[in-house]
Amino acid sequence: MEKKQNRPSVWQELGNAIRGTEVDYTKIGLRRAIFLLAVPMILELLMESTFAVVDIYFVGKLGASAVATVGLTETYLFLLYSIAMGLSTAVTAIIARRIGEKRKELVGVSAVQAIIIGILAAIPFAFVGIFFSKEMLALMGADDWAIQHGYVYTQWMLGGNVVVMLLFVINAIFRGAGDAAIAMRVLWVANGVNIILDPIFIFGWGPIPALGIEGAAIVSNIGRGVGVAMQLWVLFKGGKHIRVHVAQLMWNAKAMYTILRTSIGGIGQMLVAMTSWIFLMRILAEVGSEAVAGSTIAMRIMMFTMMPAWGLANAAATLVGQNLGAERPDRAESSVWKIGRYNMIFMVAISLVFFFFNERLVGIFSVDDRVITIGGQWLRIISYSYFIYGWWMVSVQAFNGSGDTRTPTLINLVFFWLIQIPLCYFLAITLNYSHTGVFWGIFASETGVGIFTLWLFSRGGWKKTKV
Repeated sequence: MEKKQNRPSVWQELGNAIRGTEVDYTKIGLRRAIFLLAVPMILELLMESTFAVVDIYFVGKLGASAVATVGLTETYLFLLYSIAMGLSTAVTAIIARRIGEKRKELVGVSAVQAIIIGILAAIPFAFVGIFFSKEMLALMGADDWAIQHGYVYTQWMLGGNVVVMLLFVINAIFRGAGDAAIAMRVLWVANGVNIILDPIFIFGWGPIPALGIEGAAIVSNIGRGVGVAMQLWVLFKGGKHIRVHVAQLMWNAKAMYTILRTSIGGIGQMLVAMTSWIFLMRILAEVGSEAVAGSTIAMRIMMFTMMPAWGLANAAATLVGQNLGAERPDRAESSVWKIGRYNMIFMVAISLVFFFFNERLVGIFSVDDRVITIGGQWLRIISYSYFIYGWWMVSVQAFNGSGDTRTPTLINLVFFWLIQIPLCYFLAITLNYSHTGVFWGIFASETGVGIFTLWLFSRGGWKKTKV
């Protein structure tokens, strides 16, 4: 009875999750560990997706071509995201494993090397984005307005991409260490700045002129720059589980090699998934700007609703990495099955919303009937298998958290490049089903990849991964 009285209440634990704690996630109760990690990760990603939705809401006021410009620019940003997310996957796995092994002296060293790699990877994107933005949009089939006026958005977004890269990488460091609350607060601040400044820079206010779509890109850089500055300050000041010392600010070939070796698979799996999206957007561009705009809005809505699920999946990655480091593989596996069940329940609820209110959701961001119809159709089709996405997210992050980034890469290669792209092209262009063909092709391929990934996870080979 006394033990029950001493157990923290739900509200106390919620406060602990938001503030951050110094608990050992390999030893406390599994449900409590999931709660303490998942809450800040969910809130972190909810804020990120909130900005994505708010941003497209304001840009949507500028017309379908402006929304299409954002969508086409994002196809190139997806290449950057694939590197940032792949690197982040490796960083989370390595940091989590070192924390589980109780080798904290190597945590700061790995963090510094990850930041160096991120900066070096961002430079080529900045160069190409600044000097070849018009050509990049033309290559993707952009209309005249996007090429003549919207290109400045592409210049800003790719030119300032280093802040995007560092935001991903440093938050991955915090998550791997178990400092998910810090990563959450960073995105709260960064995206809070974005949300406040977005309408001011897009439509003008006082001495600030109306910059249109360029204003949206400038604000994104400002907000993320503030977030990176906050990350670095906390990283060197010290969080609950990690602190980088000035003496660790040097090149360490061994630690860098470990990160690069592990991140190759992570980057590969993201590149495969993201580049497949580029091909899909190119197919949609053949249909017209309304198809691109409707798909872009639907994707933003999906991102918003999937963020809690990704937060849970990220918690699985941290728990798998730390528990494997502590030589507790059974506990690592149990955490994945528990989180998977939570995710499935959440995604089923979201799928019902998509099925019944799809056009109403898209209508919040556009007044164009054609755009609303196309975006709503995608949400309805995707609702049929949304619950499988929940299991797919968690099982993929279990592989990644263990350091086995190669397996998801091979899976993505088969299902996205060899199945999804040809299938979508065949349905949309060859059979002339237009955007509907793309949506059903996505449904079929991503349902398949979810089921197969979960089956492969259940076989347990990921438990033997070394990093």
